[in-house]
Amino acid sequence: MFRLVSALLLGSALLSPVGSLAAVAPTPTRDISFTRWQGSGMSVGTSHGTVVTDAGVAFGTRTGTRDYGGRSYERARWSGPWQASAFSFTELVASWEATTPGDSWIEVEVRGRNSKGVLSSWDLLGRWTSGDKFVRRTTDSPQSDDLASVSVDTWRTGSVGLVSWQLRLSLYRKAGTTGPTVASLGAMASRLPRTTSVTVSTPGPHVGTVLDVPAYSQMAHAGHYPQWGGGGEAWCSPTSTSMVLGYFGALPPKSAYRFVPAGHPAPWVDYAARKTYDADYEGTGNWPFNTAYAAPLAGDAFVTRLRSLREAEEFIAAGIPLVASISWGHGELDGAHVSASNGHLVVIVGFTAEGDVVTNDPAADTAAGVRTTYDRAQFENAWLPTSGGLVYVIHDAGHPLPPAPAQANW
Repeated sequence: MFRLVSALLLGSALLSPVGSLAAVAPTPTRDISFTRWQGSGMSVGTSHGTVVTDAGVAFGTRTGTRDYGGRSYERARWSGPWQASAFSFTELVASWEATTPGDSWIEVEVRGRNSKGVLSSWDLLGRWTSGDKFVRRTTDSPQSDDLASVSVDTWRTGSVGLVSWQLRLSLYRKAGTTGPTVASLGAMASRLPRTTSVTVSTPGPHVGTVLDVPAYSQMAHAGHYPQWGGGGEAWCSPTSTSMVLGYFGALPPKSAYRFVPAGHPAPWVDYAARKTYDADYEGTGNWPFNTAYAAPLAGDAFVTRLRSLREAEEFIAAGIPLVASISWGHGELDGAHVSASNGHLVVIVGFTAEGDVVTNDPAADTAAGVRTTYDRAQFENAWLPTSGGLVYVIHDAGHPLPPAPAQANW
């Protein structure tokens, strides 16, 4: 049901103070960092047949070929610089924005080193294309051959962790055609405490703000398109992503979802499910696939983790709703539309004056019931110990990101 989120059985490491947020963070050992390259800034990487322009990394000349799906493709590559981590990280999630015209696609891979200098293999984090006519969008779990393994979209190391990482892009095209362009690529690395609960964070000065985010129900799509998960319980992620796009006035044009029969409610949700479906995972809850879909529509999108609801309040104050990954057992989240979930996505749209969390929860039977307020402590415990505080950050140029803390996680 929904997106599977396992409890974080991770070690802990000392966290440096994080500006004004450090004093109220519910867990003082939440190490999270986010690094990203965009546009011409991707020139810091190493190109093998790629060129870097203001638009990002593009296909220049062929440096290799590959047969895939019974067809032959030309390949060019870009490798990002090695990133030393200030802590030994145990999980990494990459995210990107790319355009893939025609029969073209990209692969995103990662490798890392441990404190002894041992180098891991390259592990595939995503084979991605915006279309689905030629190549299926997919991940490849578990690849558990050496220092790390892959769980859908998350790269996991052992409890000791790794101290540095590197991303690699492979761009594929048919000979004589236009290849992909990657506008941005980055990753969130984290080391989070081993815990099943957290102390609730103290509400900050930005509570009392609620954003006017449109409400869509995933349940209104029950039975839609089995080839993309079948709607209903399976579509919390594309429904949540669509609500944020709707808030920014960035939903896809009608021509994009003309395949959806007339009379379907919120047909752009069906389209989002199609555009985020992961064929290996067999679902639409792949985190970076959702942000890769949203980024060119809204202007920017990526995956990261937050340390507490105090950081979420900063985004709401900036006019940016957040898609949050939560999980809870029976009796742990009062007012939830389902009694328990091992992984669900909702939109944080604001906070009451008392600091409780106002959400657009797509699990409601109808759009009228989507707006749901959750107890702050219960929500924080359904979010931080399970997904590690994971969020999709989706925003447009008119809503810049809030200032990042000292240990930047956005």
